[in-house]
Amino acid sequence: MAGTNSDPGTVSADINITPLADVMLVLLIIFMITAPMSTPTVKVTLPETVLNQAKPSKNTPPVNLAIKQGGEMYWNGKKVTKAELKAHLAVTAQKLPQPPLRIRADKTVQYRLIREALETAKSTGMVHMQFVTAAEKNGG
Repeated sequence: MAGTNSDPGTVSADINITPLADVMLVLLIIFMITAPMSTPTVKVTLPETVLNQAKPSKNTPPVNLAIKQGGEMYWNGKKVTKAELKAHLAVTAQKLPQPPLRIRADKTVQYRLIREALETAKSTGMVHMQFVTAAEKNGG
């Protein structure tokens, strides 16, 4: 048997782990309580803003901007120049609620062209921009 000694002169080599587990649980609880208190908190006065933009409702149809490999841009399926794109974006940005701008770009398009389109949209006041991607195809 594990707890009995057949010879009264030998020392038991069994270790009682219960006190060790109790101490570790108490230390864990102490650290869990004191850790959040030790993080410094910096009080910052945040600026306030008034949101005059209404959130796009489900009834607001999105506008689509497609960018092809050569850099050609299409606004809702119609080919546009950079100047025409800026004009379309300015008109769309003034609508309430503002429709989301869905950007679909060919995967081989240089990021510079996408960044320019995003900067143009942001400079005209577009707030809701989304990227359209294709689901990953599983090989098999």
